[in-house]
Amino acid sequence: MKHSLLAATVACAMATGGLSLNVHAAEEYKLGLVTFLSGGASGPFGIPAKNAADLIIDALNEGTLPGTFEGIGIDGRMIAPVFVDEAGGATKQTSEFRNLAQRDQVDAVVGYISSGDCLAIPPVAEELKMLTVLFDCGTPRVFEEADYKYVFRTHSTASMDNIAAARYVIDNVPELTSVSGINQNYSWGHDSWRDFTETLKVLRNDEIEITTEQFPKLFAGQYSTEISALQVNSADVIHTSFWGGDTDAFVLQAAARGLLEDNQLIFTAGETALNSLGKYLPDGTIIGARGPFGPFAPESELNTWFQSEFTKRFGTPPTFPAYHMAHALIGLKLAQDKAGIGASTEQVIEAFEYLEFEGPGGKVAMSRGEGHQAATEMVYGRVKQGDSGITFTDIARYSADCVNPPDGTDTVTWIQSGFPGATCD
Repeated sequence: MKHSLLAATVACAMATGGLSLNVHAAEEYKLGLVTFLSGGASGPFGIPAKNAADLIIDALNEGTLPGTFEGIGIDGRMIAPVFVDEAGGATKQTSEFRNLAQRDQVDAVVGYISSGDCLAIPPVAEELKMLTVLFDCGTPRVFEEADYKYVFRTHSTASMDNIAAARYVIDNVPELTSVSGINQNYSWGHDSWRDFTETLKVLRNDEIEITTEQFPKLFAGQYSTEISALQVNSADVIHTSFWGGDTDAFVLQAAARGLLEDNQLIFTAGETALNSLGKYLPDGTIIGARGPFGPFAPESELNTWFQSEFTKRFGTPPTFPAYHMAHALIGLKLAQDKAGIGASTEQVIEAFEYLEFEGPGGKVAMSRGEGHQAATEMVYGRVKQGDSGITFTDIARYSADCVNPPDGTDTVTWIQSGFPGATCD
């Protein structure tokens, strides 16, 4: 942090109520923002996240974000974003991260959708002492396998998605006895399927049949073989953690083959496809939004503003990557403001640890990972088609302490030991 003289001026101005935009504009809060701007993940994730960043940053700089936010910008300084394309893999992103820290001298970095990048960046952030907020990736390994001082994540992991999915089908699919799955053949798909089926086994005392498990390669595009296998080996519920173009292609091909009409499917990350492919989803399809986001976001002034302004500006409602980005920026803003104008990075870190705040997706509690990892509630609902579009029925909300492992406990251990300490309504 490098703004002591001007910060003192800003602090004085704020104390006397005389702060002006001109004073703020005199020094910038340089913020590195990393999201997919090209490639297969840009459409469903990267661009909505960038749009949310543009919207939230503008509102913070203008002081128009609804809520009890102090001052404008972050730490009294106007936010100057430095966007970086996440495409290219972990090695490239590690180099880009060093450029942000050493060449661009950003004050903080918010970024990363890919789990591979989220595992590669934290050790570098520690080395460079760069405050970093992971905004979207789902792997629980970040804080289950290591402790970090300079790294935070402001949303829950994929463990929450799949533990809640298992609880939902038990609660909402009568006479459930069998499941099948189609998931992408990399860590996201395998971990999602593992957490879903292990949860079912524990909660049903191993009385659950797995009829088939399909793992096509990432971005395969064609799923005729897998769809045939799912139809031949029918089950009461088909689980998928597909995302992005894989979701789009699978939904279109599955709809054409009748798989969606004849089988009960649960899409743990399907909310991003609602705007483009929702018409192909039959009544009863179970959808998750990786948290209380999009159609499952709780009512609040902030969420109403976020939904309205995002839709007005970008022509489509915000999906969960947009919410994830909004929460990361708001968490960083509140931590910095809590630490106080002119605070050191270490003081901001201290303020960020165990912080609780309200975002457009509701309550965020930095209650895991020794205060560096968030836990939120999880929501699922069933699609209901209507003349005015999609609504949801059978909406079930699972509290954070019901579907997130306690602090210091890894996901698999927690599931297989019977969810000790879980608090479910």
